[in-house]
Amino acid sequence: MVIRASASAEIRALVAALGGADDVHREAAIARLAVIGSRSVDRLIETYDTTADRAARVAILRTLEVIGDRRAVPVARKAIADGGDVGLAAAGALRALLASRHGATAAESLDILVAVALDTRKERRLRLAALEALQDMPDDVKMRVARAMEQTGDRTLDRVAKMADGDAARVEAIWTDAIDGRLPDDPASLRDTLATRGAAAPLNTLRKLVDAVREREARTAGAEREKWRGLRGSIHQALALRGSRVALYDLRESMEQAEGPLPVSFLAALHVLGDASCLDPIASAWKRAMAGDERWRHQLGAAFRAIAKRERITKRHAAAKRWPELWN
Repeated sequence: MVIRASASAEIRALVAALGGADDVHREAAIARLAVIGSRSVDRLIETYDTTADRAARVAILRTLEVIGDRRAVPVARKAIADGGDVGLAAAGALRALLASRHGATAAESLDILVAVALDTRKERRLRLAALEALQDMPDDVKMRVARAMEQTGDRTLDRVAKMADGDAARVEAIWTDAIDGRLPDDPASLRDTLATRGAAAPLNTLRKLVDAVREREARTAGAEREKWRGLRGSIHQALALRGSRVALYDLRESMEQAEGPLPVSFLAALHVLGDASCLDPIASAWKRAMAGDERWRHQLGAAFRAIAKRERITKRHAAAKRWPELWN
C-alpha cells in the first residue's frame, strides 16, 4: 500500500507520541492511529522493534489492538515472552484477533493465548489476562482449556480465575505474583494492592517483599528508582502498623546508605519500630545532611529523639555520648 508523504509524516509523528511522557498526547495519538488503521501498522511494528522503552511498547500494542491487523501477531508473540505490562498489552492485541476473518490469524492467536494460560512459568496476572481473552471463545474451547488448567496444578490461579469480580481477580493475581518474586512493571499497582493486603499478609511475606522491592529498586535509576523506594517505604509502614520488626534491618541499612532524603514513610516506620541499634545510622544520615536539606535533618533529629525516649535510653548510652547535638 502506497502512503502519501503527508500521511506518512503524520503517522511518524503520532507513533513518536506513543513514547512520550504526556498521557493526553499519547491517548490522542492512539485514537488517531486507530482511525488511520492498517496504513500505520508497518511504522508501529518497526518502532516496536527498535525501542526498548516498555511504556512505548505497551502503547504500540494497545494501538495494534484497536486496529486489529493480522500483522500484529508476530509482535504480540514476542511481547508475550517479555511479560509484565507489555505481555498484558499483547494479550489484549491477540484477543482482538481471535475474531479475525483470516482463519490462520485467529487460530495462531488462539494457540498463543492458550499456551500462555497453561504455562505455569508465566506471571499469574498474564495467565489471567489470557484466560479472560478466551472468554469470548465457544464453550467447547473454554471447556478444553479449563480441563487443561486443572492439570497444571496451580490452585491459586484456579481460585483467582473463578473470582466473580474481575478487578479483584487482577489485584489478587498481582499480589500472588509479587509474593512469588514476580514484581509488576509499575510499582503503583503493587502499592495499591498493598493497601488492601498489607494488614492481613503474613509478616514474613512482607519481609520478602521488602527484599524483592529493594533489589528491583537497585536495578533502576532516576524517577523509577524513587517510585520503587516509595513502595518499599509503604511496606515498612504496613509492618509498623502491625508492630513488627522483621524488616528493621532494612530500615537501618537504608539510613546507613542514604545520600539524601528518603520518603517520609521510612522515618514514620522508625518512629514506631526503631530501637537503639537505629540511633547511629540515623545520626550518620543527619551528619551527612548537615549542609543539605534542613527539613530532612529536622526529621532525622526528631526520629532519633523519639526512639531514644521510647526505648528509655539515657544520656549515659554510647549513642547519646557520640551525638550530643541530637540529644538536646
